[in-house]
Amino acid sequence: MNTGCQHGRSFVAEILYIDEAVESSRLIEKVRGQGSKVVKQEQLDLPVSNLTSYQELVAQHQLQSKTNVISLDKITVDKKLSKTTGFPEYRLVWRIVRQRVVDNIASVLDIDYLDKSLVPDLTREIGEHSIYAYLEETLKLNIAYARKEITIDHVSDQDQILLDIGRDQHVVSIKSQVYLADGRQFQYTESRHKLDKFRFVDFATRQKE
Repeated sequence: MNTGCQHGRSFVAEILYIDEAVESSRLIEKVRGQGSKVVKQEQLDLPVSNLTSYQELVAQHQLQSKTNVISLDKITVDKKLSKTTGFPEYRLVWRIVRQRVVDNIASVLDIDYLDKSLVPDLTREIGEHSIYAYLEETLKLNIAYARKEITIDHVSDQDQILLDIGRDQHVVSIKSQVYLADGRQFQYTESRHKLDKFRFVDFATRQKE
């Protein structure tokens, strides 16, 4: 699912139901002699079409949450990374990997790349608090819109280590290229979520040609 999203804008959403992913997330429980039944889960609504920071969601939902910065380094974008992120080759970027713990469960893994020419300094403390608050309040950057891709991915080795995966075989992956109001890309992020913890929602409108 590809989306272009902006503050305050909604779009016509396409919803894909993937049976295998749902079952592997324990939303469906097989009972001998009774077939399958839906298991009620406590899920958090995450907006798809808005650019909302994680800390804003924590405050909105009053979550018990902690952010652990796993790594922070500076790297040069190579050809492969350029194709993935949209940043040009040889661009110097920050790479920060963060684990989000919600209700004592490691539920989200965020992998962010930020253009160092636009974000000269980045610390673990900023990463633990809110990168967007730092960008907007300290650096005065005008964050405007993003292109998002949402997929159901097989669990990776990194997911197994840094998320409380349990029996899950899939995660929800949200890949975003994020831009300033002047059209410059400053960020690429991949956010990997446990299937049974979050529900992705949007307000859809009909547009006639």
